[in-house]
Amino acid sequence: MRIAYFLSAGLALFLTAATTHAAEGATPPAFPTADISVEASRPAPNDQFRAQVYYETTETSPAELARKVNSVVAQALQTSHSYPAVKVRTGGNMTYPVYGKNVRNIEAWRMRSTLLLEANDSAALSELLGKLQQSMVIGGLNAAPSAETWKKIEEQAIVDALTAFEARAKLVAASLHKKWKIKHVSVNTGGIQQKSIMPLARSASMMAAEAVPAPIEAGDSAVSVSVNGQIELLE
Repeated sequence: MRIAYFLSAGLALFLTAATTHAAEGATPPAFPTADISVEASRPAPNDQFRAQVYYETTETSPAELARKVNSVVAQALQTSHSYPAVKVRTGGNMTYPVYGKNVRNIEAWRMRSTLLLEANDSAALSELLGKLQQSMVIGGLNAAPSAETWKKIEEQAIVDALTAFEARAKLVAASLHKKWKIKHVSVNTGGIQQKSIMPLARSASMMAAEAVPAPIEAGDSAVSVSVNGQIELLE
């Protein structure tokens, strides 16, 4: 009897261990899934401005050309110093020959010098551009949200997108009479886009007159966030 008892106990132990091992290696049940994609957008005020102004002229003498260009740029820099809210730096010089009918003969030299301006104060930049236009040309004027503004609005748009994702997931699951949980989700954002806001062109007579501020209409930029993910539909 004692031998039979030990054999039965050993067999029971073996069967229990085998059952436990099979349970541990079993694949969990697969649930149906649903792919969800949503997007949210918020307006961000364009509060950072970048402008380019340049002076270009032609002279037969390279020395006279450089003197004239440098004089105009130096005066523009001096004028800019009166506007501490506007950052100004040189954008480089370009000099190239002007050929006559005979392409081998250089008749004159042309030179362009560029200044780059940046400001968060549109009024100050507008007034400065109005003065610089008396001797220089505006080559470009762009507006965009500053990095701080963009980050703030982007974070709000992320919350909006995730809220929309949750609402869509609840709608899908409820319509199918299922519970749900997130399987994976990804948040995608875009970069800051520059918006061109070129001011109105001015005639030579207007430039020779008293300086008039260049109109700047900043507007807004759309900050968009998309959320893509997948949910599991549970019983």
